[in-house]
Amino acid sequence: MFDLTKKVAIVTGAGSGIGRAIAATFARQGAHVVALDLDGASAAATVDAIRSTGGQADALECDVVNRAQVADVFSVVERTAGQLDILVNNAGIAHVGTVEHTSEDDFDRVFRVNVKGVFLCTKAALGMLRRRGGVILNMASITSLIGVPERFAYSMSKGAVYTMTKSVAIDYVKQNIRCNCICPARVHTPFVDQFVAKHYPGREKETLRQLSEYQPVGRMGTPEEVAALALYLCSDEASFITGQAYPIDGGVLNQ
Repeated sequence: MFDLTKKVAIVTGAGSGIGRAIAATFARQGAHVVALDLDGASAAATVDAIRSTGGQADALECDVVNRAQVADVFSVVERTAGQLDILVNNAGIAHVGTVEHTSEDDFDRVFRVNVKGVFLCTKAALGMLRRRGGVILNMASITSLIGVPERFAYSMSKGAVYTMTKSVAIDYVKQNIRCNCICPARVHTPFVDQFVAKHYPGREKETLRQLSEYQPVGRMGTPEEVAALALYLCSDEASFITGQAYPIDGGVLNQ
């Protein structure tokens, strides 16, 4: 089950955290993974780790908000791999603040990465995906579904990802292209540790405890848990699923 042999998968934001876990999981299941990241060195590190265990992967530096770069990267994949079966739109950034504490620059920056980036990569991928069908998986958030304090810009962007997922799913279902999204609650990644260290110096331990306790199960999720759900949704076993949002939230929606 969940065999991705002979499939080509692009994963954006694959240099760390959830993106790196998805890339590694897909490669273990036989996919040829193309790891994209704004930080080329991080993408290369992901690929080195995959290749060290016998997996197939390539790294490409890409700023998902730059239309020309996105077009060039997808052209490279088309020339070298000849196909695309899976696109995972994982690249994204966070922001903390209410509407009053969100500057216009912050708003635009979050929108560009989290919304425009998904738009550009999806548009670039469709030409290849429609040849024999394929899957688009977007990384949304629990904030796509419920209100979370002081996450105005982030919630706005992830709400857009949720509705883009619905739109793409209905527009391309007859072309054998499926589109779903994952809505994680808090996931413990290196980004979280860096964010906490930057914004809560001296209070890191207490802040991480609070972040963990937000989930009724008492902890944050792991990137590998999200990657396991991504694997299912991008596999042939999920061929009857499209246009859906899958929470992986440690019980948050049950509160």
